[in-house]
This record gives sequence, C-alpha cells and structure tokens, in this order.
Amino acid sequence: MKDLFNNNNNKKNENKPKAKQGFTILSGDSTDGHGGYGVGTISLNNLTPVFVNPEDEEVFIDMGALHARSSVEKRIKFTSNREDAPNPKLYWLVWVMVDASGEGPHYAGLGGCELQIDAEARRGYKSMPEHVNNMDKAMKKRIVVNHMDAKSKQLLKQFLIDHNEEFWTQSSDELKGALSEND
Repeated sequence: MKDLFNNNNNKKNENKPKAKQGFTILSGDSTDGHGGYGVGTISLNNLTPVFVNPEDEEVFIDMGALHARSSVEKRIKFTSNREDAPNPKLYWLVWVMVDASGEGPHYAGLGGCELQIDAEARRGYKSMPEHVNNMDKAMKKRIVVNHMDAKSKQLLKQFLIDHNEEFWTQSSDELKGALSEND
C-alpha cells in the first residue's frame, strides 16, 4: 500500500528537484542573453504606484500597491460592483513609469486606475482588468489619464514636478499635455 504522506513512493523521481511555480520579478535586465530561468519576466524597477485623493488633496507613493497591499487597499473587500461601497471616497492609483533617454531620466508612462473605497464599511470598488491593463500601458510608455478628473490630474502634475522637476522638464509634451488638460 502507498503511503500518501511520503514522497518516496516514486523512486525514479526521487533525485529530481521540485519545479518552482509562480510569478518571478527580477531586477536588472531579464533578457541579458543567459537563456536560463526567468527570461521574459517583467521588471518593475522603474514603475511607481502613486495615489491621488482629490477630496483630501493628498498625493502619495505606496509601493505596497505593486502587490495590492497598499495602505488604502488593506482590510478592504473589493468587488467589481460600485454599489457595494455605500459611502465611497475616490482614489486614483496612477502607475508612473520612469525611463531614461539621451537627455536623461523622465516620466515616460502613466496609467490611472479608479478606486472607490468605503473604509468604514470595509468595502471598495476596483476593476482588476483596468488596473492590469493600465499598469501594462504605463510600462509601455503610454499615457492613460484622460478619464481622470481635472483636480486629480492637477494634483498629480504638481506632485510629479515637486518630486523631481528635472524628470518633469525632460518628459514628453504628450505627458505634460495630458496632465494640463482642463487647467
């Protein structure tokens, strides 16, 4: 009879290491030509999650958002139904991609994602496809903030300028224009 709790039942697989599964995030260039494990993985080194709260006029960075564990998201049960959060507060999670060109580092991509959070009821709304797609677009140096309100865009613009004015100066006219609409 086989012992179900003993992995030594199959002798020919005894010396093989177990295959690792899961999403791997590597620093550095994942396509440096070594051809081993991790080739083709995504590097999030130059991606920063910035939260904008237009009601409180608050803008801050929270790296926990990379794993959906930001201070805003903790202890909140999210659904894709807006009505599940009875008294929501609007937040925008904006994925900001920084890149370097011949002129130097600059803000290269933006992907704004809506969050509606009712902290008292511990309920919130977010669209996971929107978050994933807008993160991807920001990483590809696209700008997706046209659905954000004017006040939130202005707060984000001022935050980016204050954070690093040189990055802002070297950013594309498209990015600057996207955050200057409705001024």
